[in-house]
Amino acid sequence: MLRVVGFLVAMSLVAPELPAAAQTLPRDAAIYEPELKDEVLEQIKERNRKLHDELNAAVSAIRKHQEAGRKARQDGRKVLRATLPESELPGPPESFQPLFHFEPQAQYMTGTCWAFAATSFMESEAFRISGRKIKLSEMHTVYYEYLDKVARFVEQRGDSLVTEGSQHGAIRRVFAAYGAVPAEAYTGVKSADGWHDHMALSKELSAFLAFVKQEERWEQSFVMAGVREILDRHLGAPPANFAWKGKEYTPRSFLEKVLKLHPEDYVEVMSTMSAPFFRMAEFEVPDNWGHDASYYNVPLDLFYSSLVSAVATGYTVAIGGDVSEPGKNYRQDIAFVPTFDIPGDYIDQSAREYRIENGSTGDDHGIHLVGMSRVGEHTWFLIKDSGRSARHGRFAGYYFFRDDFVKLKMLTWFVHKDAVKDALSAMLPPEPEVGPEKAPEGTEPKEDGKP
Repeated sequence: MLRVVGFLVAMSLVAPELPAAAQTLPRDAAIYEPELKDEVLEQIKERNRKLHDELNAAVSAIRKHQEAGRKARQDGRKVLRATLPESELPGPPESFQPLFHFEPQAQYMTGTCWAFAATSFMESEAFRISGRKIKLSEMHTVYYEYLDKVARFVEQRGDSLVTEGSQHGAIRRVFAAYGAVPAEAYTGVKSADGWHDHMALSKELSAFLAFVKQEERWEQSFVMAGVREILDRHLGAPPANFAWKGKEYTPRSFLEKVLKLHPEDYVEVMSTMSAPFFRMAEFEVPDNWGHDASYYNVPLDLFYSSLVSAVATGYTVAIGGDVSEPGKNYRQDIAFVPTFDIPGDYIDQSAREYRIENGSTGDDHGIHLVGMSRVGEHTWFLIKDSGRSARHGRFAGYYFFRDDFVKLKMLTWFVHKDAVKDALSAMLPPEPEVGPEKAPEGTEPKEDGKP
């Protein structure tokens, strides 16, 4: 240790003294100054910007011209319509001595005609059974129908349709599982104008389910929580209980104690040659997303005569089918089959099936049939309609369907089972399920495969 100290002292004695300049070396510094911009490069950039703007302006002008042309064509578009002489037009609705129903409700920007028609039908049923006039919530049923659709979507790992559409019979399942509520307890609309608009809801729900399918996130709790969040944001959360006329109810107790409706008492009827007559079968359309096979399939004559009988004996009917033909004329509030399509005498089971098979008869729209009257040589039906076209004719919210249109273009109808006792009595028992044949006793194969 003493040696080290001595060495350091000696070195300090012999080290030469540094010049003063060397003791204070110059240091660099940081400053801000204007960025260097090369004039030539800036001219090139400006030239490119002008060229880009010119190209964009040209494209914009082309697009504006194209859009103006499309709008002009759209505004000038004509649709083929069949008309009747004024002397043959039915109406007004009061002349049909309509069965009880509330005034028509509009579905606005939604694809929920089935819910509006089925809800209106159940309102009429509640009055027929209990004598009470109670406006019900359409959106309560729509909310839970979405949940059931998504539950099946998860169960089938994405191979099940989730859209706005459904069938009238869905209300049986929803009422049985979730009950019903009066309209004032749940409107299902958040906008101040009260107009139903499900465009954003449908878009958001489709995007979420696409994500679920792509990422294979099939956890039921995760998916259902996400869907509820979307529905609550757009429709609001349905009430678990509510007050009505001074008493507390749940949706289930309201259905049972106030409405006195039994969902299992309602049946759906169809007429198609694609399934055996007088048996239950599936109505094979996309909106029958759960593949409900409880439709009573009957020949056309019975399909129509049973409908007439039901209305004549005081039952309203939810009915659905095709509304795309020229014979549906919103200005005159009518739907009929013009002779230039097919003469009435030629409308039969085959003519009906031909249009179903080639797609010209489709499952377009659900409505509520609330009255019937003989006008001239035809029977006409009073139709309560939630669609927009029904707001542009003589009687807002109503159509008049002629007998030939119902026979040719209406696909199904939904009614209380007591209204169609005769038709149901003609139904055959369900066919036995086909399974593997049982081997005769004593011939069952043994472990070696030999009897």
